[in-house]
Amino acid sequence: MRLRVRRAAHILERCGLALAGAACGTFVGAHVGTSIGALTTLGFLLAMIAVGAVGFYLGIDIPPLPFHANESEAEHEARGGIDAAEFLSAFGTFLATLAAFASVSAVVLRLHTHLTWTVLIIAGWLVGVAMQIIAGAIARLRSQ
Repeated sequence: MRLRVRRAAHILERCGLALAGAACGTFVGAHVGTSIGALTTLGFLLAMIAVGAVGFYLGIDIPPLPFHANESEAEHEARGGIDAAEFLSAFGTFLATLAAFASVSAVVLRLHTHLTWTVLIIAGWLVGVAMQIIAGAIARLRSQ
C-alpha cells in the first residue's frame, strides 16, 4: 500500500511539473505570437505548450549520480565531477523559467518589446526546454 501511495504522489508531482511547463509555454507562445505575426497560429501555441510540458516533466526531477563514500574530492574531480544531466536540468530550468517570466511580465504589463527581446525570449525558452529534455533522457538512460 505504501509503495502505491508513493508512486501516486510521484506521478501527481510530475503531472504538476508538466502543467507548470505547459503554463510557461502558453505565456511564451502568447508573447511571441503577438510580437511576430507569422507565429500567431494555434499550432505554434500548442507546440509551445507541448514542449513545455514534456521539458518540465522530464527535466526537473533528475536523480543525481550515486555518491561513492570512499571517493576523495580529487578522485571525484579526476573522474569528471560534473553530472551532465544535473547541470543541463538546472541550467535548462533556469533559462526556460527566465524566458517565461519575461513573457509573463511583457503580457501582464502590456509592454511592446523590441523584436530582439522577443527573439531572445523564444531562443532562451527553446534552448532551456531542450536542455531539460536532454537531461531527462540522460538520467533515464543511465538508470536502466
